[in-house]
Amino acid sequence: MKTNRRNFIKSGGIIAGSIFVGTTFPSSLRNNFINKEKNFTMNFNFKPYTLKLKHVFTIATNSRTTTPVVITKIEYDGKVGYGEASMPPYLGESHKTAIKFLSKVKLNQFKNPFDLEDIIDYVDSIDKGNPAAKASVDIALHDLVGKLMNQPWYNIWGYDKNKTPYTTFTIGIDKPEVVKQKVKEASGFKILKVKLGRGNDKEMIEAVRAVTNVPLTVDVNQGWKDKQYALDMAFWLKEQNVEFVEQPMPKDQVDDIAWLTERSPLPIMGDESIQRIPDVVKAHGVFSGINIKLMKCTGLREAHKMLNLAKSLNMKVMIGCMTETSCGISAASQLSPMVDWADLDGNLLIKNDPFKGTEVVDGKLKLTDYPGIGLVPDKNVWNKI
Repeated sequence: MKTNRRNFIKSGGIIAGSIFVGTTFPSSLRNNFINKEKNFTMNFNFKPYTLKLKHVFTIATNSRTTTPVVITKIEYDGKVGYGEASMPPYLGESHKTAIKFLSKVKLNQFKNPFDLEDIIDYVDSIDKGNPAAKASVDIALHDLVGKLMNQPWYNIWGYDKNKTPYTTFTIGIDKPEVVKQKVKEASGFKILKVKLGRGNDKEMIEAVRAVTNVPLTVDVNQGWKDKQYALDMAFWLKEQNVEFVEQPMPKDQVDDIAWLTERSPLPIMGDESIQRIPDVVKAHGVFSGINIKLMKCTGLREAHKMLNLAKSLNMKVMIGCMTETSCGISAASQLSPMVDWADLDGNLLIKNDPFKGTEVVDGKLKLTDYPGIGLVPDKNVWNKI
């Protein structure tokens, strides 16, 4: 495995840089959707918002009851595209940093919203970092373009909306009695994601198994430090009908993760180790697959490229999320027909979702027929923001 990884990395820069391109539209096509008689500009606006969680959310490294987000809007020719930046504190972004970054975004210099590559390259070049803030512009732009074409993005990409996977529902770390109650509340889901990594791993799984026998996935959030312990847990988890282990060890323990992946009876998926396209190349030979999150990779354009790259390398792909509104979830779900697993439950964990979009029906993601990223504002909540 290590030999394969070294050989691949030698050529990885060429592969990552040249195989995959973004979504581009021939001028003859995109001009059909642009009103040539009027000189429209893109008007960009944003406002901070705070998501309120239904339960205290605890992972291996922290707990919280709220998540800061910024809602973005791009208006053009009577159409409005919506975007979102969700910023769990442990990722380093905040209302303050997002507003500072988004204040620098000047979209009125572009006359054609179909110039996705140029516009998103410009946004990415404004400053380093700020992936969630960048994602909020990318998502709003994709929503706008889809609405101008009157098509959802799964249609534009040629995906079958009936091939969406079941989504996991996340059970955070808690006391056994609370875990059991959370599992009961998630009885409609066909697969659950259990957070581990705080020293009570078996207790968590046993509490879940006291209530349900549905398949599980586990997310350790870098909580295991010893590779032998991680391997022993992987064998035990397989016996508990667990499908894969997500980010079991710290991302800087690359050799230990590769060692674990080579010996594990379960796929080992990368999360914190995976941010953007170059990380997919680095993950090959270290992980079995990757977890793509729009808030880490700057949005749909890059997520689409990462998906194609990972698939070309025969790696498993999962599409994940933070605690988000239905805006971010609906955007990510446009890619879901092409992934192996989905963890798109972030909007189900909050009490004040200002949008309606992708739903979960009998545990399965159900995409809407709305154009763009597939959502509409929930007037009952939106009018109070």
